[in-house]
Amino acid sequence: MNNQEHLPKNSVVGDCKLYLGVELVPVSVVEDYCIIGVAPRGHKEGDLRTVIGSEAHIRSHTVIYAGNSIGKNFQTGNKVNIRELNEIGDNVSIGTLSVIEHHVHIGNNVRIHSQVFVPEYSVLEDGTWLGPNVVLTNAKYPLSPEAKESLKGPVIKKGAKIGANVTILPGVVIGKNALVGAGSVVVRDVPDGVVVVGNPARVINNISELPY
Repeated sequence: MNNQEHLPKNSVVGDCKLYLGVELVPVSVVEDYCIIGVAPRGHKEGDLRTVIGSEAHIRSHTVIYAGNSIGKNFQTGNKVNIRELNEIGDNVSIGTLSVIEHHVHIGNNVRIHSQVFVPEYSVLEDGTWLGPNVVLTNAKYPLSPEAKESLKGPVIKKGAKIGANVTILPGVVIGKNALVGAGSVVVRDVPDGVVVVGNPARVINNISELPY
């Protein structure tokens, strides 16, 4: 099932499907049953270039659509789904069963834990951290007229940390080095360097005052 002519000799590639247009830089590991470079709707195989940097580890049953640009030291858990036309930096980890929709920007040194949903037009800046079951949203009025034309994902600024089971509404900006407590629902922008918790999330502390 491999498109062998495009594979670096010193990478480990299992029983998977690599479509035309995939560039896998050595040294990388692609486990069994992965699908990489599948053309999205409106495109043919090979139309969009898919580049994955060195030392990637892509675990079993991961699906990566065509048109992604992914940096070095990338890794996924099992059954990750990454849609088309995303920019993903170096040292990014995406946990099992997480979904990254299209036209997402993910910076360097980003950690996305298991079962996270990142919708189209979201931005995760360098050093951000998303705990398990975090849900970002991008449609303020789902199914409304022209809803698709007004999608706007959240922006998670550099170094911000999002606790488990947090929901963030469309277009919300989480400030640099902010911390969002587990289970919060974030309905408005969060300033830099603060701690927020609750539904709706509210400021309860500053990062500079935490014991660590």
